[in-house]
Amino acid sequence: MIDYVNTKEIEQLKPLITQLQTVYSKKNSWDSLENNHRQFQRMIASQLQNTEFEPPIKKRPQRRKDQRRPPRDGYRQKYQTDLEGFPEPKHPKRPKDVYGNEHNKKSPSINDKRPPPKPKVSYAVLDSEQNYIVGHFDKKRDYSLTPITLNTAVIGYFAISKRHKLAQGYELDFIKQQQSYIWLIGLGVMVLVIIITLPLARHLVQPIRQLKSGMHKLTQGNYSQNLDVKRQDEFGQLNRDFNELTQALDKNETARKRWLANISHELRTPVAILKGEIEAMLDGIRPLNLDNIKSTQEEVAHLQKLIEDLHQLTSADIGAMKYRKKNTNLADLINKESNRYEGYVTDAGLCFEYTQYAKVINVYVDQTRICQLLDNLINNGIKYAYSGSQIQLSLSVNKKVAKIIVEDDGPGVAERHLPYLFEHLYRVENSRNRGTGGTGLGLSICAHIIEAHQGEITASRSILGGLKVTITLPLF
Repeated sequence: MIDYVNTKEIEQLKPLITQLQTVYSKKNSWDSLENNHRQFQRMIASQLQNTEFEPPIKKRPQRRKDQRRPPRDGYRQKYQTDLEGFPEPKHPKRPKDVYGNEHNKKSPSINDKRPPPKPKVSYAVLDSEQNYIVGHFDKKRDYSLTPITLNTAVIGYFAISKRHKLAQGYELDFIKQQQSYIWLIGLGVMVLVIIITLPLARHLVQPIRQLKSGMHKLTQGNYSQNLDVKRQDEFGQLNRDFNELTQALDKNETARKRWLANISHELRTPVAILKGEIEAMLDGIRPLNLDNIKSTQEEVAHLQKLIEDLHQLTSADIGAMKYRKKNTNLADLINKESNRYEGYVTDAGLCFEYTQYAKVINVYVDQTRICQLLDNLINNGIKYAYSGSQIQLSLSVNKKVAKIIVEDDGPGVAERHLPYLFEHLYRVENSRNRGTGGTGLGLSICAHIIEAHQGEITASRSILGGLKVTITLPLF
């Protein structure tokens, strides 16, 4: 408010700048105004007249009747005649000082002379170097300096002292009124804040508490929980992500337990068979001959194959499986490998069908890993298509991907088992069991190889009646 009043006063006195320019332009100097305080005060008074900055006019106190002056000379004689007969009033003698001067109480001294009171607001004119010209200028006060220019040159400054407190009644009343309004507004805002923030805080805190409770249970190993929060804001998205996290953790935990159970079962079975056969030969129950030794050798080979597959699969999980990729003609690679597959598929008593592909299909792959992938799929078909008659291998190009399809006419797999065929040690109970001699890790290794090539592998039912495995690889 004080800054506003100071600024308003400066705006009120801006026309005075034009008058000061006129005074200076007459002689190109401040000589006519220097120490001419009356003229300067008149100029200021004319500008502040009828404004809230107009200084108050001091009025002389009225004389009482007994203090009126005696009549003038024309009435003095009549006045003296009317007073005849009355004694002349005696006035007490005033004390005199050592110099013979009369005074009321005591003689004046230098210390009794007080300086005149400073004006509440002082105005002054300074030259271009801010030297004093006219007005009241106290260096201890803070002044607002307005430059006085003539033909773009600064010829002086008009100084107005800054107010540091309010003196006008309307200004003080305005501040008091604003304070009352502020208290009322503040009280109303507090009530409104309480009314709004309580349900809002409950709305915000409740999902956080549920999430906190869920996270605590999650740290305790409870992965089967689900937060039921039906919201469309960020908390709803956070709760949905939390539910997906718990489902993923629960799935991984279930897979881990199943993995450990399958591993222990797969390792325990050949070890138990091998141990039983060796103990039977040592106890003399079974004769120590080449046939029995060959049987134990088969169990050792099966155990070794299982351990190698586990090692390879673990290497793929931790990213230790190495790939040496390069630009390869996939059609040429599969055309060469098909001749080899045809030989041992025929030896297994099945028919192998493949049509040579003439077009060039450029892919960025590791040839050794792709051959390993095809070996696993062909061997898987030979093992599980024993009741069928054929294995088909085909190659095609669709848009920006190449597709390799391996299918057989064996017993096939039920629909409920298809999504889990590429998991570790997953087995189908009827046809795909351990009696076929597999370790249950071949398809898992295939899935890791395709994932490393940014491709996709899926299993579905074949139109031939058996299993169909589709491999998709991006073109180079």
